[in-house]
Amino acid sequence: KQWYQRRVRGKAALKSAVEDGKKIPTELKRDAVALQKQIDMDGAADTTLNSVDDEYLYAGVRDPKLVLTTSHNPSSRLKQFAKEVRLILPNCQRLNRGHFVVKDLVEACKANDVTDLIVLHEHRGVPDGLVISHLPYGPTAYFSLSNVVMRHDIPNVGPVQEVYPHLVFHNFTTKLGKRVESILKYLFPVPKDASRRVISFVNSEDYISFRHHVWTGPSSSVELSEVGPRFEMKLYEVKQGTLEQGHVNTEWKLRPFMNTARKRYFIGDEETEG
Repeated sequence: KQWYQRRVRGKAALKSAVEDGKKIPTELKRDAVALQKQIDMDGAADTTLNSVDDEYLYAGVRDPKLVLTTSHNPSSRLKQFAKEVRLILPNCQRLNRGHFVVKDLVEACKANDVTDLIVLHEHRGVPDGLVISHLPYGPTAYFSLSNVVMRHDIPNVGPVQEVYPHLVFHNFTTKLGKRVESILKYLFPVPKDASRRVISFVNSEDYISFRHHVWTGPSSSVELSEVGPRFEMKLYEVKQGTLEQGHVNTEWKLRPFMNTARKRYFIGDEETEG
């Protein structure tokens, strides 16, 4: 019994040290690897989710209703990127930010039964941030954007179809990965089987590659045509509340100093080439 209690206290101390970015206590260094494996197994076993706390419990019952906006004073490039993102998302309305503050935006969205508010950010004219806030209770996910390629920069780009797309998610295997998958998946309504449009979210080393294609030809010889845009997303924070709420619990936050000697991945499994 005393051994079990020491083990429980050791796991709690190690988990707290890793999450807070602190040094591992000296008395735990010898057993740190074994304790971390037990912590990972405990997390994998905890797959139950209380329906009261599941914000997406009734997602799919009705189509999502989205509002897309930008940071204040957007550049022409961010405006163009916002137009292209709006074409990606069915049932999405683009809203000029103007002088609206976040609190007024969220209240207006809630009053009009909007399910998700999406905000795009930029740095010196380059889109570099994406925020998705699920309404009315959260969560809110914060992503950084990189390697953004607009539609007009893709050679031989095809036209964008308005049909609901099929979705492909690859390597969202952890508990956090499933959470991120739900946040992204429920931005889209359920497609029809005949839809020839597909959107892919492919996770590799916690970078999520976004790709948008349509396919042509019979089922025996399908040809994919990229219609863009394309970009990489990296999750850095998930909060339990909505965008305007400042004092809410942080569900997960990327802490670069949490890196260990062996690279840890939080959204999916490590992928080996070959």
